[in-house]
Amino acid sequence: MIQRALVTGGVGFIGSHVVDALVARGDSVAVLDVLSTGRHQNLNPKATLFQVDLRGDEVADALQSFHPDVVFHLGAQSSVVVSLRDPVQDAEINVVGTANLLRACVGAGVRKVVFASSGGTVYGEPDTLPCAEDQPLRPRSPYGASKVAGEALLQAFSASFGLSGTALRLPNVYGPRQDPNGEAGVIAIFGARMLRGEPVTIFGTGAQEKDYVYVEDVARAFLLASEEAESQVYNVGSGVGTSVNTLFSSLAHLTGYALQPSHEPARPGDVFKFSLDGTRLRQRLGWRIRVPLEEGLRKTLSSLRGS
Repeated sequence: MIQRALVTGGVGFIGSHVVDALVARGDSVAVLDVLSTGRHQNLNPKATLFQVDLRGDEVADALQSFHPDVVFHLGAQSSVVVSLRDPVQDAEINVVGTANLLRACVGAGVRKVVFASSGGTVYGEPDTLPCAEDQPLRPRSPYGASKVAGEALLQAFSASFGLSGTALRLPNVYGPRQDPNGEAGVIAIFGARMLRGEPVTIFGTGAQEKDYVYVEDVARAFLLASEEAESQVYNVGSGVGTSVNTLFSSLAHLTGYALQPSHEPARPGDVFKFSLDGTRLRQRLGWRIRVPLEEGLRKTLSSLRGS
């Protein structure tokens, strides 16, 4: 059966891969994106585009027009640094925008919402690693707090209106289409600079560890979550932390980069170590990582060479 799916942030890095996976599955797909940070060239030609701000009344019009069965909510202000600089704007987009979208989903009779939360920021510094879903949420940045608020809104709309909603707490996602000139996305940033022979900067000592998962594996988690009727919360993670220094060495080896990195102070709001326990997602939905880190690094560098 053909499903009608709408993806917010569908021309962005992760969202565009979710759109591609849905189109490949044969779904009818629409994208809702204001095109502030996403790239129009990421838009799948088989998807319908609604160029709409999440905070506007046009969101309800778009959903009534397309009438999706499932909404994948990835549209967001996604920078920790920006959230520290302008927490009000962060909340307007990520909290008010999410509430506006969920209200439109109820009005349009949407069956399921899958929300992109952030495993790297909602937990803060976890008590134990890898971090499971039952650990306390202690965000250290306004961005992390906005994702906690988004999860709470999803839960509230489920309880009040019967809207099924699943939150996916994402790891550090990497792969093709990640912006190599942005403030986040260390693999894309390092890889692009190394391929150009430019200096690379590490914030802090480089001993900080994150959980890196290839974007196609993450997109598959969204599709699996959409098929489940009930509301859930899932970590999407490998359970393994990889340090920035290890990433630097691996990418330098793959690119033949010979320069040493420079160091700057660690950025405020950044979590020092985290990895996500994906056991619940594996056991309930059969998700697993298909692209190991070294293969993913090679695929990412190949994409950067061609861009």
